[in-house]
Amino acid sequence: MKPFLGLLLGGALLASCSGPKTDATAVNVQTLNQQFIGAWNAKNTAALDTLLADDVQYAQGETRFNGKSEVSDKWVRATMGTISDLKTYTTSTGAGDNIAYEAGTFSTDVLPETPGQPHGEGEGNFILLWKKQKNNNWKLSYVQLEGLPVKVR
Repeated sequence: MKPFLGLLLGGALLASCSGPKTDATAVNVQTLNQQFIGAWNAKNTAALDTLLADDVQYAQGETRFNGKSEVSDKWVRATMGTISDLKTYTTSTGAGDNIAYEAGTFSTDVLPETPGQPHGEGEGNFILLWKKQKNNNWKLSYVQLEGLPVKVR
């Protein structure tokens, strides 16, 4: 019985010494999102295009866009001039070898459609999902926004 107890105790000791594996290859998703937000706030559509995966998907309510060309044209370029000062507030994040995400809330200034109208405030929830590509670059693969009605400032 004593040898068995010694083996059990030794096994428990070894198991407690081996902590969780840390993934040295996991990406910093906050850095990826800051690149995206920085390019958006700078209205740099060329930089945004380089961050989008070829098969990127965009979802907001009933609206769905698929593929880099459609997402770039119908979301990025179509809304770029209508908002400014995009900010995100993270509530959940995760990263692995090939996928990373960040989710939370966002806020933005909504610019008036015509001169003389008031500015607005937009806010809502977001998910940005990044995938590692075959060439080891990280690209934005999925965007989901759920906005609340715009408030007049």
